[in-house]
Amino acid sequence: MEKINKIKKILYKEKIDGYIIPKNDEFFEENVADHNDRLKFISNFTGSFGFALILKKKNYLFVDGRYTLQAETQSGEYFKIITIPHKKPYDVIKDHKLIIGFDPKLFTKKFLISFFNKTSCKFKSLDKNLIDEIWKRKSFVNKKKFFKLPNSSGSEKYDVKLRRISSYLKKKKAEFLFITASENNAWMLNIRGRDTKYTPIPFSYTLVNKNKKVQFFCELKKISASLRKLYKRVEFKDIKSTPKILSKIKNKKFIIDKNSCSYFFENLISKNNEILNLNDPIYFFKAIKGKKEIENIKKAHVSDGVALTKYLLWLKKNFSKKNVTEISASQKLFKYRNKNKNFMFSSFPTISGSGPNGAIIHYRATKKTNRKLKKGDIYLVDSGGQYKFGTTDVTRTISLKNKSKRIKEIFTRVLKGHIAVADFKLKKNTSGSIIDNYARKYLKQIGLNYAHGTGHGVGYFLNVHEGPQAISKNNKISLQEGMIVSNEPGYYEKNKFGIRIENLIFVKKNKDKKCFENLTMAPIDKDLIINNNLNSKEKKWLNDYHKKVFRNLKNSMNKIETLELKKACSAI
Repeated sequence: MEKINKIKKILYKEKIDGYIIPKNDEFFEENVADHNDRLKFISNFTGSFGFALILKKKNYLFVDGRYTLQAETQSGEYFKIITIPHKKPYDVIKDHKLIIGFDPKLFTKKFLISFFNKTSCKFKSLDKNLIDEIWKRKSFVNKKKFFKLPNSSGSEKYDVKLRRISSYLKKKKAEFLFITASENNAWMLNIRGRDTKYTPIPFSYTLVNKNKKVQFFCELKKISASLRKLYKRVEFKDIKSTPKILSKIKNKKFIIDKNSCSYFFENLISKNNEILNLNDPIYFFKAIKGKKEIENIKKAHVSDGVALTKYLLWLKKNFSKKNVTEISASQKLFKYRNKNKNFMFSSFPTISGSGPNGAIIHYRATKKTNRKLKKGDIYLVDSGGQYKFGTTDVTRTISLKNKSKRIKEIFTRVLKGHIAVADFKLKKNTSGSIIDNYARKYLKQIGLNYAHGTGHGVGYFLNVHEGPQAISKNNKISLQEGMIVSNEPGYYEKNKFGIRIENLIFVKKNKDKKCFENLTMAPIDKDLIINNNLNSKEKKWLNDYHKKVFRNLKNSMNKIETLELKKACSAI
């Protein structure tokens, strides 16, 4: 509470009524580093999305449905937890004319309009960050250099991508594209970095003009002499020079990324230029993977499937014999993945939750919450890897000799929803909003649902969550050949259990028809399925999937594992 009181004292000094604190840093990445996690510092909340509003007399923490339970546990003592979109800041401050302070480098105009547009509040851009005023920590220096993807990655050469961007700018009568999403810079130049723990992105901004001139802003120490030689047409600039260079440009038409271009940069550009109402086109270009990229991603998923399946087979045998906890289980899984020479690091923090912890959608086991895996529970593990040519994300829910008919009925309904997505007949303009309903259909028949989207896009050795495509009720992006999405319906019962089944799937074209094809290779636990509740078509889908899993993984298993895999993949 002392930290919050210190902020409240500064409110009076700054003559403001409140202050907003986001999860993100100035690069707007999903997994912010601990030394920059200002929201965690002030609230203890560790989820990947949320923001706090500290007023003189009240404190609010806004999260989405994935994090309601987690936020209550971590932050409920000092913050009123509000779940969006059910409620927004408007609902709690609508009758007050407040002056709200914020750090312009940590918010986008889009964010402020989206969450505060109906309020009577006035916003005051502050030159200093109020959290930094009270949080004294050592500056963190990351010296890891950026690197270029090898040609064998299958990505188009950067000059080909640059031509596409130049052509787009000319078509839209724009002179400049200012790229502020680091993953889009990574895609355009086929560069990767180690600026975050789980995503190989290079923290950077890029300014591209319609004539293919590229200025790449970053920490120059991260650019080696050998990398410079590979990019003779790229001007590498110190990231601190970005505002100065932008402020010199006048009377031009810009495209910016409204999802990651800060209020600070947007104001700077719009002062002397016109910003067109268009999105950064790289999101869409990046979402469509080429044939060679899909081939490489498939290989990554086989490697990942071997590690995960060996782990699941081990877990089923050993959870009752050894003292296996949520933390030791996730460490064991990491060891299996780490045996593969192409494995680089995890693609997000592993969710390893048993019993009631499985009900926390983005649960992360700590020493305080760590549970021993017990007979009668179910266990949910959501994990993924970054491989040299692919990003994986997979969830399996495992029976620890659970006998509950109700849990099995719900699991089977989640599986039916999963199959409905995987088997969905895609039309020319099918979007994720249409498919989302089918994933929930069987749960809704008994009055159940889940508080997250059914699927998100995934990058190519990049972000594990990547748009613009998704399977969710509001996503209207047409699913195109080469796009990857997750398929992850689930169900969560507070303080009791959680269920989720997740595979990554991609859009494949067969002649003139589009369909989904599974990328993920790991058995689905048949011990939780009520066979009679699946129709013949669903049984065929499951049996065909398991045949494919067995075929892809058997050569990487020892004799005992092969027999166990055969059993796990046998027909129902």
